[in-house]
Amino acid sequence: MGYVAIQGGEKAIEEAIKLLDFLRTKDENLPPLSVETIQNQLHFLHSRVLSEGGIYDPELVSLAIKQSAGDTLEAAFYLRAYSSTRPRLGETPIHRSSNMRLIRRISAAFKDIPGGQMLGPSSDYLQRLFRFELLDECPKNFREITKNWLKDLPKTNLPTSFPKVLDSLRKEGLLPPITQENQPPFDITREPLIFPVPRSAALARMARSETGSILAIAYSSMRGYGSIHPTVAELRVGYLPIELPHPLTGELTEIGEVLMTECEIIAMYDAPDTGEKPTFGLGYGACFGHNEVKAISMAILDRNLQKGAKNGAEHPSEDPEFVLMHIDGIESMGFASHYKMPHYVTFQSDLDRLRTTQKKQ
Repeated sequence: MGYVAIQGGEKAIEEAIKLLDFLRTKDENLPPLSVETIQNQLHFLHSRVLSEGGIYDPELVSLAIKQSAGDTLEAAFYLRAYSSTRPRLGETPIHRSSNMRLIRRISAAFKDIPGGQMLGPSSDYLQRLFRFELLDECPKNFREITKNWLKDLPKTNLPTSFPKVLDSLRKEGLLPPITQENQPPFDITREPLIFPVPRSAALARMARSETGSILAIAYSSMRGYGSIHPTVAELRVGYLPIELPHPLTGELTEIGEVLMTECEIIAMYDAPDTGEKPTFGLGYGACFGHNEVKAISMAILDRNLQKGAKNGAEHPSEDPEFVLMHIDGIESMGFASHYKMPHYVTFQSDLDRLRTTQKKQ
């Protein structure tokens, strides 16, 4: 049985798109959802799409969320498609996260850290109970409440950055020295993943992975399908200044800043076979936006993949091919969604084989 042309198919597709827009705007009594509202009031949703889309443009992220009616995978798909059409104008040098303008900074490894713990904006310490007053929230009253929250906040003598927690351990020789790969960072937007891949490729892949996917595989390691039981040395959320060479002078010039989440974990050391002193193992995670679960999961898997590359993968969470090929939300969604497309020919073949087999029996 061959494919059958269906008349009116294009018209039906056009109407389906119109119905999607109608579904989003059918209540005429509600004002249209602005991109500013999405960016400023749906903070964590915005950050999730920002990191999974792999392009730092807060306004376009809000537009993608609005256009997709809140479907995070679809929104990230819009951003990936858009970024593939844009020219590359330059490359930044390596940036040090110690220069971040922090809004949140905590450590689970130490009670007292240089500069102190900074809880910042987080739901970690809230009871998971409904606040029913939000059902009828007046914008004016909300602004007055927030002003009262911040009225006693000092406006001077506040540090803009803090030292890294791991620096003290590194000075004691409890951590391996910082090393830098001789080869340039792997560009996953222009080069296919051919295994084995360098660590920079794995980090780049995980940085724009789908949050739920990378969490699920990291969780399997936490439960025992992996040997990494980490301690969060430092978790940072803040704005990282971005510098580019000036087109005329070549001098590094700050062009803006990006909101990022960074996590560094410590894992129990393995006794080395080379006779060197044992040190703690490290895992690293960083992504656009405010997405702490993703950064922690990324750091855990980074350490898992390092161990798997060195000693051989004993668990799926230590296998680079298994991890890196199953955490990208766009690819996963595309493969699942393609089953909604016509499969008339293949299914007709399955029907013919089954009917023939039944007749033979």
